[in-house]
Amino acid sequence: MAEFYRKKKKVCYMCTGKTINYKDVEILKKYINEKGKILPRRVTGACAKHQRFIAEQIKKARAIGLLPYTK
Repeated sequence: MAEFYRKKKKVCYMCTGKTINYKDVEILKKYINEKGKILPRRVTGACAKHQRFIAEQIKKARAIGLLPYTK
């Protein structure tokens, strides 16, 4: 008999009161995969508002060379 259970919903990192800046490369690395692509909301657990903000910060970090465009 297979047990079915619901996965626990991820909580948005920024809604808990923490902030993300384009200079925080270690935090931004959690939101990109090994190829350098931005991960979707369903994987990161971010809300729509903060997912757009995270994407903007990743793009800023890429523009000044803190994060790679591709690996």
